[in-house]
Amino acid sequence: MLESTVAAIRPLDEAAMAAARELQGRLTKPAGSLGALEPLSVRLAGLAGACPPPLPDQAAVAIFAGDHGVHAQGVTPWPQEVTAQMIGNFLAGGAVVNAFARQAGASVTVVDVGVATPLSVTPPDPAVRAADPADPAGPSALTVDVVATPADPDGPRLVAANVRAGTRDMTVTAALTRDEARAAVETGIRVADELVDGGAGILLTGDMGIGNTTPAAALVAVFAGVDAAAATGRGTGVDDETYARKVAVVRAALARHTPDPADPLGVLAAVGGLEHAALAGLILGAAARRVPVLLDGVIAVSAALAAAAFAPDAVGAMVAGHRSAEPGATAALRHLGLDPLIDLGLRLGEGTGALLALPVVTGAVRVLHEVATFDAAGVAEK
Repeated sequence: MLESTVAAIRPLDEAAMAAARELQGRLTKPAGSLGALEPLSVRLAGLAGACPPPLPDQAAVAIFAGDHGVHAQGVTPWPQEVTAQMIGNFLAGGAVVNAFARQAGASVTVVDVGVATPLSVTPPDPAVRAADPADPAGPSALTVDVVATPADPDGPRLVAANVRAGTRDMTVTAALTRDEARAAVETGIRVADELVDGGAGILLTGDMGIGNTTPAAALVAVFAGVDAAAATGRGTGVDDETYARKVAVVRAALARHTPDPADPLGVLAAVGGLEHAALAGLILGAAARRVPVLLDGVIAVSAALAAAAFAPDAVGAMVAGHRSAEPGATAALRHLGLDPLIDLGLRLGEGTGALLALPVVTGAVRVLHEVATFDAAGVAEK
């Protein structure tokens, strides 16, 4: 599946982009007056192979969750059990991502790809009808153990796709085997396919995993070629002592494994997380289906680096939602050549920054659909 997905990823359509540029030049506004929205609309036309590109309707947030063996090295003060507890919060609709998703009209799918703590969830109501891919409003068609709260069958859903109960400690051994890393990547591809088949016109990345900014920093250091200190941030807000330990842990893992950026599966196996690998798969799956994927923070952009290493043309499907306060995010975005749409100092993750940027993406496309040209409006040009 991974190889066929990568093979399906193609460059942006030059003719569609030329048509979008030409249309932008005829709309009733000064050329370039919409700033970054104009090249964004051009790129989305190139991704879709059409001008104007389709509006990014039925936005779908996919939150991939996993735990990390490197947690044992004291890189965060938060207990590992919080990962599972936050999944319960997502499913109950009580997290920030849920509030922002409701505001944006986006669906939320939570994917357990590597949570260490056994999940305690409400079983599906027997009255809830079977999954129907033709009915995106119905229960998720994402196979495996879907959970819906009986009172809200259209609410957040859980997909049980656990590859293993958390990664190994990357300072001691490889975090994953190559087969485990592949399984996580292919889980992300399957989720992308199912969401797009269900009608999603844009995918948004989400993540949950206590300690996951540490493997993210390692991934950024490898793929972006920056020092561990430049790739490592304070995550949930650690103190100076914990931050210094975190940088040392990233350095130790990189020194132990010397991962090769030309071997993205090997990098993910050595120092990645299951949610990072699955997010890379989601991005690859979106790119293969010519659907934009709106990136969230440092976890997402570290996964995007891996996706770009698998398939450089996958960058054409990526839209940087925001600039995370984590320094590794800026290094990753620079390497990918992506400019973030908003910069609010966010560092929560979950998909929150991507959701806040969603109206900007929609607005960029809507301009091409709805704004009159000078000729049609009878407005004189300069």
